[in-house]
Amino acid sequence: MEDLNSSKKRRELNEKLIKLALITAATISILTTFGILFSILFEAISFFELRSFWYFITGTEWTPGVVGSKFGAVPIFAGTFVITIIALLVAIPIGLGSAIYMSEYASSTTRDYLKPILEVLAGIPTVVYGFFAAITVAPLVVKIANSVGLDATFNSALASGVVMGIMIIPVISSLSDDVIRSVPDSQRKAALGLGLTQGECIRDVVLPSAMPGIISASLLGLSKALGETMIVVMAAGLRPNLSWNPLEDMTTVTVTIVNSLVGDFEFNSPETLSAFALGLILFVVTLVLNMISLKLIRKFKEKYKVNTL
Repeated sequence: MEDLNSSKKRRELNEKLIKLALITAATISILTTFGILFSILFEAISFFELRSFWYFITGTEWTPGVVGSKFGAVPIFAGTFVITIIALLVAIPIGLGSAIYMSEYASSTTRDYLKPILEVLAGIPTVVYGFFAAITVAPLVVKIANSVGLDATFNSALASGVVMGIMIIPVISSLSDDVIRSVPDSQRKAALGLGLTQGECIRDVVLPSAMPGIISASLLGLSKALGETMIVVMAAGLRPNLSWNPLEDMTTVTVTIVNSLVGDFEFNSPETLSAFALGLILFVVTLVLNMISLKLIRKFKEKYKVNTL
């Protein structure tokens, strides 16, 4: 009896220790997030004490390091969104299409070969993607644009966005594949038993049920695209350019942050502190996108009552 009591006490102690370790891990994660936020926030406030916040979020000129320097972030965020949208337009159809093929059509042997090959793309350094964009894709974009009578620069948002989309294909494909395969076979069999073809079953049953996980995978790809630097530096250029023409050169927030921090300016100068202001706005934008995606995920979960990623 005493052995049973001591064994029970040891198990209860182990449970308490495990619970404490998990609470500690969660607390560290939360505190780290707040630490990052506050470290950016305080320096951003220092910048806005030197320069106008209103002009920062509405201004159309970014000219640091010159007499009468201006810090209008609109062209930087415009370039960021243009390149990111191009990347998603490339990555989501190809990534989701490959995920559907591997999970619904390919045999297990074919899938075992294709998925590792596709995931090799995720291990390629971004600087290699940058070389590919600058040496191969950018000249091809210029050649195609000239053939149809359009002007394109060798540092174009289109070349950068296409290669960035290729880079995030494995992220979307791998996660979407896992989510689609997690949809219960009973739903597929019920749909096929009602007379739906396989394509109709995928469109009307499988994809809606897997949509929360697909949205999560797309959001992860979006986050990776927003944080990319090397491809943009090598393929899209460094010029803040307020334009929606993807054939022109433009830059992104992360590239501008790097340029601001590696310059010869003092740390408390507006040129350096502007990096923290850009980081703060990017943090807020990412937070808003996360909130929107969570609402969409909750909406699909409530509609289809399927637990996915």
